[in-house]
Amino acid sequence: MCVKTYLSIDKFLNIHKSLANNQYKSLELILSLTYYLKLFSSLKRFLEYVAVVSKHFINQEFSLLIPLDEKGQIWSENISFSDNKLRDQTILDLQQFCKSNGLCNNFKLKNINILEKFLEEKFDLFIFSTHKIISRGKCRGFFYVFNKKYDQQKFELDNYHINILVNLLAVGIENYLLLKINKKHENVDREISSGAEIQSRLLPDFCPKIFGIDLAAHCRPALQLGGDYFDFMSIKPNVGEQRRQRGRWALVIGDVMGKGIPAGLLMTMLRGMLRAEVLTGLPPDRILHDLNQLAIYDLDQSHRFVTLFYSDYDPRTKKLRFANAAHNPPLLWRGSTKKIIKLDAEGYIIGLQKDAEYQCGEIQLESSDSILYYTDGITETSNASGERFGEKNLIQTFTRLCKKALCSQDILNEIFKTLDKYSGNKKTLDDDASIVIFKLE
Repeated sequence: MCVKTYLSIDKFLNIHKSLANNQYKSLELILSLTYYLKLFSSLKRFLEYVAVVSKHFINQEFSLLIPLDEKGQIWSENISFSDNKLRDQTILDLQQFCKSNGLCNNFKLKNINILEKFLEEKFDLFIFSTHKIISRGKCRGFFYVFNKKYDQQKFELDNYHINILVNLLAVGIENYLLLKINKKHENVDREISSGAEIQSRLLPDFCPKIFGIDLAAHCRPALQLGGDYFDFMSIKPNVGEQRRQRGRWALVIGDVMGKGIPAGLLMTMLRGMLRAEVLTGLPPDRILHDLNQLAIYDLDQSHRFVTLFYSDYDPRTKKLRFANAAHNPPLLWRGSTKKIIKLDAEGYIIGLQKDAEYQCGEIQLESSDSILYYTDGITETSNASGERFGEKNLIQTFTRLCKKALCSQDILNEIFKTLDKYSGNKKTLDDDASIVIFKLE
């Protein structure tokens, strides 16, 4: 009876000792790899380190690690092998096999059978177990543990350690891929910021001095780069300052369909084309006609269109000529009648129809008249309920401000304050929003 009790206790102690060693072994593995996870900057070195460490924690002859890149293709340059003597030749053979069988650029998970058949033939004296490296539901690679054929039972004994190792591999590869994506995003953000800075310089830094006119303008892009455009151009820029102030000026506002980088690039292109056209001194309808002819091919290729309102003003006669390529008609506040007039003329969107024709309108302005040029980002500003600000509210707001006899900059500021209040100060705009206030003194 005593013997049986002694043997039972001895067996218990051996089991306990084995479990304690197993736990210590697992803890050592986790601590070693988690510490390295914090430090590694080279995925190849991390995977090589895992291959070396695996020899001390898993019963094996050697192990093989085949990672997959962000596109799910075999990452041949990061294949790792634990045996120092066979490493270089084995990796070279695997890389050549993958390349010759189209597994590097056109790999699918079912194709792993082709690779494993190659492993069986290459290591015919060994058997191996396959372990998928899974992270966030995606396969990030394969981990193979090789043993001699008569050591098959070792696979079952080491499953616990293998699972820990595979999970840490999944974390390491996933973190590296996320870091790689973040770096790409940072590079793109830097390029966008540079583009936004260049674009902001293309918009007028300040409003020019035009005789008898009080000007104010501002653009709020929805993203860093925007598709809105406004500009002031002297028809005869090479004359002296005094003559230029009293000479004819072109005032234009436009909106490229969409927002962001594509819209910003097209806006920049159109700006150059339009500035060249303005120097011809042609009337507004001819300017838009020629601009459409110049830009239609590029716009058609990009599947985008442009709305544009072009006008020119002569301070000596106070006459404003204008043509409209389907842009929001500017609002003219008549100081004498206290009423709003829409400045509009028939015309097609720029880039829609090759033989598009445009009409030229003309109006005699008077002292205390004010004109509001704007893009649809103003009227399409929405509130918490999704209701748009709309043209009606804009007319009411502009009328109220004009009755107060404010300067152009104050009118502009108050309109944006009204929009902010209406939208509830949302962090992002629905669309690029631009305003130009043109007020006769």
